[in-house]
Amino acid sequence: MSEKAGAHILLTGRVQMVGFRWFVRRWAEDLDLAGWVKNNPAGSVETRVEGKRDEIDLLLKELKVGPRGATVEDMNVKWLPFENQFRTFEIRY
Repeated sequence: MSEKAGAHILLTGRVQMVGFRWFVRRWAEDLDLAGWVKNNPAGSVETRVEGKRDEIDLLLKELKVGPRGATVEDMNVKWLPFENQFRTFEIRY
């Protein structure tokens, strides 16, 4: 069984107005991850996830590509301890 972990992820590039938050939520739910995703005023997308480390790694691979129309220029990942803070994955506005 994979160890549990958390991650704070900041994505920059063409990541707003392309369905990126919905893309993140779909993948997070499919991978049984919990947390949130939101657009930032500066044009980036920020997400916080918790779950199995292997599943977070799979999410990161998908986020590098993003949905159709997106261009991810940079992805900053900060690994965090698993704190069991979230029950579901939500889009924050």
